[in-house]
Amino acid sequence: MALTAPASSLYGGPEPPRDCPLCPRLVAYRRENQRQHPDWFNGPAPSFGDPNARLLIAGLAPGRQGANRTGRPFTGDHAGWLLYETLGKFGFAKGKYEARPGDGLTLTDCMITNAVRCAPPGNKPETIEEVTCRPFLIATLEALPRLKVIVTLGDVSRRNVLKALGMKASEGQPGHGSETRAGPYLILNSYHCSRLNTNTGRLTTPMFEDIFRRVRAVIES
Repeated sequence: MALTAPASSLYGGPEPPRDCPLCPRLVAYRRENQRQHPDWFNGPAPSFGDPNARLLIAGLAPGRQGANRTGRPFTGDHAGWLLYETLGKFGFAKGKYEARPGDGLTLTDCMITNAVRCAPPGNKPETIEEVTCRPFLIATLEALPRLKVIVTLGDVSRRNVLKALGMKASEGQPGHGSETRAGPYLILNSYHCSRLNTNTGRLTTPMFEDIFRRVRAVIES
């Protein structure tokens, strides 16, 4: 399957520069966060994990007090606890997650990224920001030679991954547990592991674990 932008992305690789200027609204929000919290990371959150991963987890964007604060995806806010505990249970993470980049946690056979790398106001990126950041997602996909399964956290992430793979956003079924074959990859969608979803029971721990049980079965087949 041909991806839809050069592998080099706009800046020569899968990671945007720390002071990426491409999205004016996100740049303004970053600068406001820098003013209020100069000790935070306040930049595009880089992907985290194993460069030989067969599993890629794609979120939508960093949380303001999560990756925007700490510099590591899903680290520092509620979503990380369920995600990293589940990855550990299924052999994709080693060490203890303590919600900080220096906790010693490592990923095995797994990479985590976001469709939009900078924290957006209200946790909601605009469509133009998704489009502008997509070359970095494409380059991330191209940089994983052993990739077999992509877990998308939420339907917006799922649509972004499909577009990065040159497919229509409407292809495949939305919803938790939906599966879409995209060339050599299986895209497996989950409800996002946000506090809202877990507190309301929309996403339970067994439901989330079922996603990664399926992942393990696919990549070992």
